[in-house]
Amino acid sequence: MPLKHYLLTPGPTPVPERIALAMAQPIPHHRAPAFEALFAEVREGLKWLYGTKEDVLTFASSGTGAMEGAIVNFQRAGDEILTVNGGKFGERWGKIGKAYGLKVHELKVEWGKAVEPAAIEQALKEHPGIRGVYLQASESSTGVAHPVREVAALTRGSQAICVVDAVSALGAMPLPMDEWGIDVLITGSQKALMLPPGLAFAAASEKAWKLSAEATLPRFYFDWRREREMQRKNQTAWTPAISLVVGLAEVIRWLREEGLDRVYARHERLAKASRAAMEAIGCRLYAERPVVSLTTVWSPEGVDSDKLVKTLKTKYGVTLVGGQDAAKGKIFRIAHLGYFDDLDIVIAVAAIERALADHGYRAQPLGTGVGAAMRVMQELAEKPAEKAA
Repeated sequence: MPLKHYLLTPGPTPVPERIALAMAQPIPHHRAPAFEALFAEVREGLKWLYGTKEDVLTFASSGTGAMEGAIVNFQRAGDEILTVNGGKFGERWGKIGKAYGLKVHELKVEWGKAVEPAAIEQALKEHPGIRGVYLQASESSTGVAHPVREVAALTRGSQAICVVDAVSALGAMPLPMDEWGIDVLITGSQKALMLPPGLAFAAASEKAWKLSAEATLPRFYFDWRREREMQRKNQTAWTPAISLVVGLAEVIRWLREEGLDRVYARHERLAKASRAAMEAIGCRLYAERPVVSLTTVWSPEGVDSDKLVKTLKTKYGVTLVGGQDAAKGKIFRIAHLGYFDDLDIVIAVAAIERALADHGYRAQPLGTGVGAAMRVMQELAEKPAEKAA
């Protein structure tokens, strides 16, 4: 029998059959009334998901396109920004800023740790010219959750906007944009939104739009003002990724049916179960402030995580990812954002236990991690009455 495959990476994530079938419908024309009606539904749904009254813009791009747009639409040549570099994606903020001639103040954070709000507060005092603080909600290279709410509170009384990359966070954890005072919030399609790669999303606060009026950096495709004007007409400035937008409409319907509270509770349950499993088999967790999107784990001493990940894929059909840069060969990452349920985690944990044994590591009897995960799931399972509510 051919090996059955399970995708447990932090992006792309599995696409449910319901969403894939929606995207398989005959493609509509993007200037037709039917598409405009669908896009209007999507725009309202994104506001609901973001927790904002502002427009949420949709782009045919990866999340990095939205990151670039979040710089060029709000800064001027030579402006100062503060970036939080605690992983590969935090590092990317600085690279984009430097590419556009900005003066980047980089706040380096040890991999596996979250930024301290006090450090950001101090940087804002030392550099009063800073016009933007750029950070991740979920640094998926390390599995760390940064304290977005606290950082947004620090920028509220300053000229600086709080810009948050939530590509691997939005839809998995609460990030109410207006309530928390986040000025720019971006995400992508291939994570908790259960779609293939190809869409990016961005919303900006009134404070950010005022700053945008002064921005002078070059932009064309990612001109958010032009795009906002068009999308308010339920059109896009350029050809959209039509089938992905059709799928997105179905995703939003799905999330509304489940309810965001239950979506967040499901992600929290899977995260706690994964962590309990890894600790039960004697592995140490990597992130000191873990995010619910994924679990990062130190590979046991003597076990190269890259080789472990290869064994998981080739022998057991389970695709995880290892570490990058400083963490390469040292950690592995278990994703549980988007279209995952309890038994997906059971399969992943069982495969990890067997693969570790293949590599000479067996601190506990096989099944120890699976049992720990299932106990957590049972404890946190929704009650029948709650499901029927």
